[in-house]
Amino acid sequence: MAIKVILVDDESGIRKLLRKIIERKDDFNIVGETDNLNDAITLFTKTKAEVIFLDIEMNGTNGLDCAKIIADMDPKAKIIFATAHSEYRSEAFEVYAFDYLVKPFQVERVNQTLDRIKSLSQEDKIDSLEKIVKFERGLDKLLLKGKESMSFVDIKEIILVQRENSSTVIYTKNDSFTTSAGLGDIENKLDPDQFLRSHKSYLINISQIKKIEPYGRWTYVVTFKDLAKDALMTQEKFEEIKKRFL
Repeated sequence: MAIKVILVDDESGIRKLLRKIIERKDDFNIVGETDNLNDAITLFTKTKAEVIFLDIEMNGTNGLDCAKIIADMDPKAKIIFATAHSEYRSEAFEVYAFDYLVKPFQVERVNQTLDRIKSLSQEDKIDSLEKIVKFERGLDKLLLKGKESMSFVDIKEIILVQRENSSTVIYTKNDSFTTSAGLGDIENKLDPDQFLRSHKSYLINISQIKKIEPYGRWTYVVTFKDLAKDALMTQEKFEEIKKRFL
C-alpha cells in the first residue's frame, strides 16, 4: 500500500515541485494539499496521512503549533519541515520532526528523505474512554475508572503507554486500556527505574525492550519482546539507555 502524503505550503511553486518529486516514487501517494495551516489539521484528520511536508511560516502564522497538534494525534506521523527559515531547526526537532529541509532544497535531498521513509515502512512489514484515578501501591496496580466500570492494570504487565488519537493507551501483552489521563500523570505513578519516557508521546517498560534501531535522523524505534507494537525514542534517551547498561 502506498504511503500517504499531504503538502502544506502557501507557495504553489513549492507544492508543485514537491508533487513532481514525490509522484516519481511508486511507493508514495499525495492525498491532499493546502496553502494554509487552518486546513492542515482537517486535511490530516481526513486523510490519515503518514507523511506531512509542512512549511513553518505561512501567511503570518507559525506551523510549529500545527506540527504539535499532528504529533499529538499521531506520534508516528512523519513531519518534514520544508522552509526557508533555518532558524527554527531546534524548535522543529523539539516536536520530533522527521526531517528539516531548507529552501531552496535540492531534488536529491528530498529523494533521500523519501527513500529513508520507504525503507522504514518496509521494515515494519476500545473500550470507552476511562480516566486513571488511583495507584494501589500495595497491590502494584493502576485503577482506571470508566463511566460504569473499573479496570485494574497490573503494573508489572505494562509494556507500553502511548499517546494515540488524542488519548493515552496502556498496552499489556494481552490487552489495552484507553484513558483520558496524560502521559505525565501515568509516568508519575510508575517506577522510573523500570519505566522510561522515551519520547514526548511514549512511555516504555525497559525490561521489555527487544531492539533499538535508527528511525529518523535524531530518533530511534524501539521494539518489544511481548508486544507487536513499537515506540519512538529520542537521541537523548538513547544515550541514557546506553549508560544504564554499560
